[in-house]
Amino acid sequence: MLSADRPEQAAALRSGPDAVLAGLPRPLLIDEWQLVPDVLGAVKRAVDEDASPGQFLLTGSARSDALAQGWPATGRVVRISHWGISRRELTGDVSKRSFFDRIYDGEIGLLRAPNQPPDVRDYIAFALASGFPQVIRSASPLARRHWLRSYVEQLVARDAALIDEGRDPSRLRRYLQALAANTAGVPEHKTLFDAAGITRTTALAYDGVLELVMATEQVPAWTSNRLSRIAHAPKRYLVDGALLGPLLGVDDLAGLGDGDLLGRLLDTFILSQLRVEREVSESAPQFFHLRQEGGRHEVDLLAESPDGRVIAIEIKAAAAVDASDARHLSWLREKLGDAFVAGVVFHTGPLAYPLGDRIHALPIAAIWGPSASQYEFSQSALAPA
Repeated sequence: MLSADRPEQAAALRSGPDAVLAGLPRPLLIDEWQLVPDVLGAVKRAVDEDASPGQFLLTGSARSDALAQGWPATGRVVRISHWGISRRELTGDVSKRSFFDRIYDGEIGLLRAPNQPPDVRDYIAFALASGFPQVIRSASPLARRHWLRSYVEQLVARDAALIDEGRDPSRLRRYLQALAANTAGVPEHKTLFDAAGITRTTALAYDGVLELVMATEQVPAWTSNRLSRIAHAPKRYLVDGALLGPLLGVDDLAGLGDGDLLGRLLDTFILSQLRVEREVSESAPQFFHLRQEGGRHEVDLLAESPDGRVIAIEIKAAAAVDASDARHLSWLREKLGDAFVAGVVFHTGPLAYPLGDRIHALPIAAIWGPSASQYEFSQSALAPA
């Protein structure tokens, strides 16, 4: 392993990266590569000489694209986004196929929550516990809060300045707070930059900064020639819902205040779990949201595969749902026909059950839970003889 944030290793890489790489065994992990961008050229030359896959693993911060001087490894390096640690990685079976692959293969009826399913308080705790490894490892709630506050301060005062020295940390923080208050929403952009006291031009620059450091994400609106009057504004998310703590003072259920913020937190949490599932999915879907002008029909999230097949998702902050909660999914199913693979209504209760043709109610924990066959086996194994 090489780490470019160690002075002696960085000095060696700067003076002779090709010689350093040639003298080390493969596979080789190079951490914080963006601190010595010339190492990419050395990797390129090494791979050109020997095209065997899996020789190098390059890891770096989210701002590496902005700090590196060009990208000479095009066509030679596969890029993988590293999101937060998911619940499946913490408690589930990491060897099983992606949530999306199982649905695309027609297995939605087999998806279940774990044997001891979470309830709404558990889901809130999961969301506010964060996907940051440093937070997950901390046993103290106070230490977690301190770390998250420190992360936000570094984000607005240091990381953003490294990308663009002209950014005002206090204004950037206000803009991030406005985004946090509207996470999982489709706010007018003017509403956000007015709340932060900045111009549209500055807000666009802030969007670029926050997305580059993977603090926020915009999920684009889905369009189709089968549908009319579709709104085109993106849906905006915090990448990690735990940032609601330092930004809005939300550290537990009491801090949520109302059902609207609870729904936003659950939506943000679910997307944080599905991002990881997408990264390991063979179907490689892209995320969208759907909203007709005037709000007549809305679908929280669409996962569209490269061949145009769609999984539609609704999210409800309720322990039980019925067919009325799936009405927008039913409408979309009729519009799309065979391209509509499945509709999912996520809820905070323990049970999975059908709501209509190709539409199922699923506990949120079904994202990382077992299949029905696994569940039934584990139940029978636990039953008394």
